[in-house]
Amino acid sequence: MPELPEVETVRRGLQPVMEGAKIIKAEARRADLRFPFQPDFVKRLQGQIVTGLGRRAKYLMADLGSGDVLLMHLGMSGSFRVIKPEDEKSPGEFHYPRAKDSTHDHVLFRMSSGADIVFNDPRRFGYMKVIARNALDQEPLLRGLGPEPLGNEFDAAMLAESCSGKKTSLKAALLDQRVVAGLGNIYVCEALHRSQLSPRRIAATLATRKGEPTDHANRLVTSIHAVLNDAIKAGGSSLRDHRQTSGELGYFQHSFKVYDREGETCKTPGCGGTVKRFTQNGRSTFWCPKCQK
Repeated sequence: MPELPEVETVRRGLQPVMEGAKIIKAEARRADLRFPFQPDFVKRLQGQIVTGLGRRAKYLMADLGSGDVLLMHLGMSGSFRVIKPEDEKSPGEFHYPRAKDSTHDHVLFRMSSGADIVFNDPRRFGYMKVIARNALDQEPLLRGLGPEPLGNEFDAAMLAESCSGKKTSLKAALLDQRVVAGLGNIYVCEALHRSQLSPRRIAATLATRKGEPTDHANRLVTSIHAVLNDAIKAGGSSLRDHRQTSGELGYFQHSFKVYDREGETCKTPGCGGTVKRFTQNGRSTFWCPKCQK
């Protein structure tokens, strides 16, 4: 499942060919993906200008001139392929090695920019939905999402307030999309290691009794910002799925300090501990018990 840096990589790859261009033709080649397409899905897209292409958590959001928004989620194996007359590029591919079997090309957008944008999804866990912008606050898929971790409003005070009184583990709290939107298993493990905080730590310890942020909260927010920005600059992480816009693999996985590093020596200077793995809330957690407290 792609996390925030991978989705942001896809957004940046699609932006040059989508933003400011008209959807000359929209085509849904099957009745559903993860969810059925709306009966008027194609009609509400065709002929519309994409006035902006943004991201909310792990969703891509294309603003349309009509006042609608096209909401897109990549699911487990979804990818966008940009086809131009002169070349072919693949922004953030999520099926590696990249399959160009047209059997899995489920959605097509022909843009006035001269590009065809094809959504390929072998497992069909992705989905798309057209929503009126003035109804976004009521949209079940978006309602209740927490702040963007790279947004101006996300700081130690906000994180402390969200975690105050929580008896769950710190890792579970960070994976809760109501606390902070877009974080996933990889980057939570990495951010906790950078801030030297245990994934088992109680989330409430990020706040004082008065609800003010502790030093732990300040360190953690700094680490979240750093690891996400570093990952975006690296084009995301390629384990078996993700590729960059150019078709190259993302390379942030080479910078992992703990994720998928079980048994290796901790990279924190002067630590000398060993990276361990354990199952937490049904998912693998990687950490260094010596320096993460």
